[in-house]
Amino acid sequence: MTRLICIYAFLDKNPKLTLYMDPSEPDIIYDALFTIDASTFKEYYRGAEEEMPHRMPRPRGVAVRTIAYVDSSHGANKVTRRSHSGHLFFVNKAQVKWLSRRQQTVETSVFSSEFIALKQCIEDVKHLRFKLRMFGLPIIKDEATHILCDNKSVVTNTSNVESSLNKKHSSIAYHFSRWNIAAGVCQIAWIPTDNNIADAMTKRLSVILRERLFSQWTY
Repeated sequence: MTRLICIYAFLDKNPKLTLYMDPSEPDIIYDALFTIDASTFKEYYRGAEEEMPHRMPRPRGVAVRTIAYVDSSHGANKVTRRSHSGHLFFVNKAQVKWLSRRQQTVETSVFSSEFIALKQCIEDVKHLRFKLRMFGLPIIKDEATHILCDNKSVVTNTSNVESSLNKKHSSIAYHFSRWNIAAGVCQIAWIPTDNNIADAMTKRLSVILRERLFSQWTY
């Protein structure tokens, strides 16, 4: 109830906040960030292919690009010490979905909680791509969704074919992520924490920091 009152208080103080559906492409240097060659994963994940909608309509209109930001807050719940996952999705510059969710397990490391968050993000990415295609909206050259993460270990383990992971439920998230990279569903890249707007979905941020983060997507 306290959180609900805070939400209504925020809306009361900011009655003119709006969401804009901006169709222009984001200012991201893709070649510098996304260097993963999905074909190198094919040897390890043979038969990995993206699931296409049955009886998909013919794509029409201008092709779009999909981007996601993902983050986790390790041990954020002070009672159960469960971590929180958060991610945001953009179609070009239009924010179409965002999520903040408590994880189902207690993770002993930041690395594990970040990988669980990445798995949840990729699951939603697959659903989003499926919906876009069923709407008849073309994706630029059927390219992978670009996912930005601020944990270098997670990015390294999803970029280096020869890396390995043994902890069972973490390794499930690990192989799930790599399989979808091989299938061309997504690509993972690292960004600094200061530029990861998914932090707003997992952590308490000051007004100044929150506004600075979201100003990257304000035009």
